[in-house]
Amino acid sequence: MVRPPYLLRLAYPGVTWNFSRTTKKIYLTFDDGPVESITPQVLTLLKQYHAKATFFCIGENVKRNPEIYQKIIAEGHSIGNHTWSHKNSWKVSRKAYLHDAAKGGELIQSELFRPPYGKLTPATLLALRKKYRIIMWDVISCDFDVSVAKEKVLHNILKHTSNGSIIVFHDSLKASPSMLYALPQVLAHYSQAGFTFEKIESPSPQP
Repeated sequence: MVRPPYLLRLAYPGVTWNFSRTTKKIYLTFDDGPVESITPQVLTLLKQYHAKATFFCIGENVKRNPEIYQKIIAEGHSIGNHTWSHKNSWKVSRKAYLHDAAKGGELIQSELFRPPYGKLTPATLLALRKKYRIIMWDVISCDFDVSVAKEKVLHNILKHTSNGSIIVFHDSLKASPSMLYALPQVLAHYSQAGFTFEKIESPSPQP
């Protein structure tokens, strides 16, 4: 599912799926980093196009790569909490999941949160909304899926992106071949079309 279906949106009240459809702004997001050999390449590409983005970081990776994490911030991008160890809310207890999110939040000082796999139980969603603005997406690149050709990843984005779209990439080793193929072409295409690439502020702009 490149775009989240309507019923899925209804199942998660109070979360952000996209921003204003009236202005030519796109919100690039990167999940699962920072990763030593990948995230710096992303930062270089973003700088070439004067683009800002939002990085939903895993606490374990922030601990491993604190210099890259600080570089993300220093270059003017936003950060968000993606939990400490990428737990699936549907497969662990609410207590365990919230503990993992809180542990991530000790290193990732942000009011933005994205659940791994885009999955939350109703009770966990309710608890997290007390502290975080929860950011989902309306276009997922599928760069993480090794069965999806890199050309298809690019096609997914170009076909479905519009004003205010939140796009999901992954700055991970597994996703990097497709992500690093698609990202520069997305940046070039939408820059030429007059779009700007914005970070998600904390607190976030209104959808």
